Amino acid sequence: MVVDDHPIWRNAVCRDLEEAGFQVVAEADGVAAAARRAAVVKPAVVLMDMAMPDGTGTEATRAVLDASPDSRVLVLSASSERDDVLGAVKAGASGYLVKSASARELVDAVLATARGQAVFTPGLAGLVLGEYRRMSGTTSGTNDRRRPVPTLTERETEVLRLVAKGLSAKQIAARLTLSHRTVENHVQATLRKLQLANRVELTRYVLEQGLE
Repeated sequence: MVVDDHPIWRNAVCRDLEEAGFQVVAEADGVAAAARRAAVVKPAVVLMDMAMPDGTGTEATRAVLDASPDSRVLVLSASSERDDVLGAVKAGASGYLVKSASARELVDAVLATARGQAVFTPGLAGLVLGEYRRMSGTTSGTNDRRRPVPTLTERETEVLRLVAKGLSAKQIAARLTLSHRTVENHVQATLRKLQLANRVELTRYVLEQGLE
């Protein structure tokens, strides 16, 4: 589903996605429309703008995920402002791209989001990680409330750290001289051991445990 209040831009994005083989199941031009349509079509991925006539992308992200909890939201916005990025992520967005991204980058980001990966325009991942680190530090206080770390292999821990830095499975495979499938197997094994749902939760876990 594509949520953007500019028809020309929205149509162009829909065309690019359909040419890449995706099915655009719905379009919306505001917060209320996005929530209504998400409740009906239950989209796998929602491309979300941040500026809308009846609210913000943060509000729309929250409303869409309330209506369709299994959907994943990927923000595609002209804004790279700190408050917009962090607001969207805290509302549940899985990733954040600025609109200067190419059509190929957009397609790759949608695919990655559908697989549960956290996708960010270069530079924004560090902003998000820094905020999680700050939040982790302020909430832990003087008492160490971290849960015990399940036993991970050395390779799983290595892959986990790279996932938390925002690297894709392909990038991790190249860095560690592994196959893409092997990296995905390590990620899935780690998710099972830690009882986490996706790479976004993995990133939070790494920061909470001080593994970065």
